[in-house]
Amino acid sequence: MKSSGFDTLYTEARDFFEENLISFCSSPGEAIPPRLMNSMAYSLKAGGKRLRPVLCIKGGESFGLSREKTLPMALALEMIHTASLIHDDLPSMDDDMLRRGKPTNHVLYGEALAILAGDALMGWAFEYPLSTLPGLGIDTGRVCRAMQILANALGPSGICGGQVLDTDRESIEETPDFPWKVTRQKTAVLIRASLLTGAVLAGADEKSLDALGEYGWRLGNAFQIVDDILDVTSTAEELGKTPGKDKSQKKRTFAAIFGLEKARQLAAEESSAAVRALEGTSGDTSFLTALAGYLCERTR
Repeated sequence: MKSSGFDTLYTEARDFFEENLISFCSSPGEAIPPRLMNSMAYSLKAGGKRLRPVLCIKGGESFGLSREKTLPMALALEMIHTASLIHDDLPSMDDDMLRRGKPTNHVLYGEALAILAGDALMGWAFEYPLSTLPGLGIDTGRVCRAMQILANALGPSGICGGQVLDTDRESIEETPDFPWKVTRQKTAVLIRASLLTGAVLAGADEKSLDALGEYGWRLGNAFQIVDDILDVTSTAEELGKTPGKDKSQKKRTFAAIFGLEKARQLAAEESSAAVRALEGTSGDTSFLTALAGYLCERTR
């Protein structure tokens, strides 16, 4: 369940990230073409829950690492997430005109620049933490391990593979477990990576990392199931994007296959399983416990 204490902690972490993101976007390298930077910054600064950077920050703080030292990784995770949204909205993918209540990137900048902005963000997501984390005193072995987790979450067995399962008609499977496969790769893998990278940078023990990994899978599942439900039940004003896209594109979502009532039950079960997974970690998990309830109950 949500609490005022949880709200405060989430808001503080999100605001810290937001302030640093704005500063980061305002001082690009001289070699970056202005139009490319404008396109990247437009989507980066478009708002949202900032769930992935908050998870990274809290993953580090749970094991004693300051948010200042996880910031480069938090920025990288938001770059990856933003890039995936830019590409997801393209006419060749979901063909969406609205994201977070604003015109999508390709609507303002054109398809070619939107594609390049997404590509550039993915490259920057690796360059920036690799060039800054060692200077903050983070052990290079931990940095390499965190970057491997990030690379896996992005690659063919991560969100790129998940996007194929979600959009490629020939990859769709007529089985009840298909939504679980899509969700694991398209959504849960990056949510899991966000928490794990922060914990890895902080030097969390292996048992705790295993527990956090399971929590991340379950939390990501619950998050996507709720997303599927909201696509059916919410308005564009509430969502900040076009509702009903899943149905119009005949996607095999949790809501489509199981119905709204069963989907809500599955979301609650995954949220509860996420909380149970935390029993295996030695870090402070109070925030993560509250987060599972918050994400399951959200309305946008």
